[in-house]
Amino acid sequence: MIRTLPRRTRIIVVVTLGLLVALLALLVFAASFPASWLKAATERRLSERIGTTATIGTMKRESAFSLSPVIQVRDVRVPQPAWAGNGDLARIEALRLKLPLVGMLLGSGAPQLLSAQGVRLTLVRDENRRKSWDALDRDEGGDGGGEEMPLVRVDDAVIDYRDAFQQRRFTISLTVDPQQGLRGSGKGTVEGEPVTLRLIGAPMRSGRTWPFDAHIMGEALNMHARGTMAGPLRTSDMTFKISARASNLKLVDRIIEAGLFGTQPVDMSANVQRRDGVWRVADLGGRVGRSRFTGALTVRKVDGRTKLDGEARFSQLDFEDLADDKGLAAAVALERAQGQRLVPNTRINIRKIDTTDGRIAVQVDRILDGRRPSSLANASAVLNLDNRILTVDPLRIGLTQGVLSGRAVVDQRDGQPKPTVTLALDMRNSSIAALAGGGGNSEGDVEGRVDARAQLTGVGDTIREAVGQSNGTVGAVTRGGSMPARLAGLLGFDIGKGLFGDEDAREALRCGVIRMDLRGGRGAVRTLVVDTAVSQTRGTGTVSFPAERLDLTLNGLAKSEHALQLPGDAKLRGTIRNPELVVPEGTRSVGNILKAVGRAIGGRAETAADADCASLIARTLGD
Repeated sequence: MIRTLPRRTRIIVVVTLGLLVALLALLVFAASFPASWLKAATERRLSERIGTTATIGTMKRESAFSLSPVIQVRDVRVPQPAWAGNGDLARIEALRLKLPLVGMLLGSGAPQLLSAQGVRLTLVRDENRRKSWDALDRDEGGDGGGEEMPLVRVDDAVIDYRDAFQQRRFTISLTVDPQQGLRGSGKGTVEGEPVTLRLIGAPMRSGRTWPFDAHIMGEALNMHARGTMAGPLRTSDMTFKISARASNLKLVDRIIEAGLFGTQPVDMSANVQRRDGVWRVADLGGRVGRSRFTGALTVRKVDGRTKLDGEARFSQLDFEDLADDKGLAAAVALERAQGQRLVPNTRINIRKIDTTDGRIAVQVDRILDGRRPSSLANASAVLNLDNRILTVDPLRIGLTQGVLSGRAVVDQRDGQPKPTVTLALDMRNSSIAALAGGGGNSEGDVEGRVDARAQLTGVGDTIREAVGQSNGTVGAVTRGGSMPARLAGLLGFDIGKGLFGDEDAREALRCGVIRMDLRGGRGAVRTLVVDTAVSQTRGTGTVSFPAERLDLTLNGLAKSEHALQLPGDAKLRGTIRNPELVVPEGTRSVGNILKAVGRAIGGRAETAADADCASLIARTLGD
């Protein structure tokens, strides 16, 4: 019959029949080949992937002929990488795998695990974050955890997990039963704190959501997650509620690895969803110490970088809650050694945050007093991080009176050891009493509106260190206030009013102005004037950071020619928080006092005119 066809048609028919015969032969071969033929190739491929010599005891088919054969694999051994020490990464007594041969030949199928028995896994991560199982964990699909695990049985499985980087270690026994589902239990430690673990999962059935329940229980750390995955072990598509209670937020971070820090005891919860490579954290809320907070966060992976978008709101915040006991003790010790400082010692090094960008909006409704009264009342800020450049803008800190606002930039884009910090801050409508801590002023209840401006750039791990090496300008003014008459007299070196004036009398404070130019943290005073209704003081010298050390020389004049005024000057030493007025022996000598009396009687004392407060204030604040 074929002979009667045209020659070209006969060739096509013969070639087609030949291909069909070859395909049939290939299928017959695939359906009946000995599984032992796969052993050497499987060992070689596994060894190449992990970089050590993997071995398999035996491989055999359960049926002589099948296009989806079940393969029994026994005595699998995978050694640890050399850096992880001696021993095995994995030892498996027996595996049963189903091979969809047609799909695998067409490039659309993969082996399916049916059961495993006698599984021992030792997973190691070192201080440099190297993972011994990293080669086995590579996901050529991209996101990881996306493949649904069908019905499977696992008997006698033990996982020994050792993580030096996060200081955690667990030993967990697991079983998976087609009817009962997944069950796991074990013990371990997190930062040396003992915990027990429990994991429960529903039976693993393809095409169905998979409920799960995971619990870490301990006196120092207790975490609970309950939710569902889109399919068995499909961690790429899951929704769950998580709660955490810990003596320190850092213990929680040892589990979730979000880069959190040590705090006072924490109790928090949130609803979490992971889908399409995006993590969404909603309804976040809880407490840290006395502080109460709510928030939300979205986390995406874009071009290998982590992108954050979130918000946090504190109904009340004690800044001391944001340090653990060790950190608080260190802060107290530093204060004892150095004394109180005006500039905070807040750490701002972001060198290790090298693959994270994002925007976080923060609002604090009420700032609580810590160990001592605080002038801070509330705060808000928007933090933008882009390639290790952190910009805080706008930044607003409400004071018990007045507000501090502006922007701050922490630039560590090149991965240098310490960041460059730029501060541009303005304080408006505050008061001396508010800045003294909200409880009045121990220096004689000086009253007056206070405004200030600082523009500084420096390098340092902390704000204090950066200011201590900074260049820029700082200016502060007070106006429209008053002070005790005795203090006003002393500012003019008028010992008569200063020593014998009415204790209850007050004098107007017309203005007080200080302006410094900083170079390398050393502030040279360009303007220092305190002008009252009855006296005026002018000064020169330096203020050195980070010690905040004062080295100022003060000269005062009264505004009355009959004032009992001492000649000479005084020194202002100590620190900004604890100034010390030093009057030289020569200034307060009997001779100088007698001269002052003589000038007062004769009306020949040098006097000061009113300062041009408006011009001084404008130059200092740049208004």
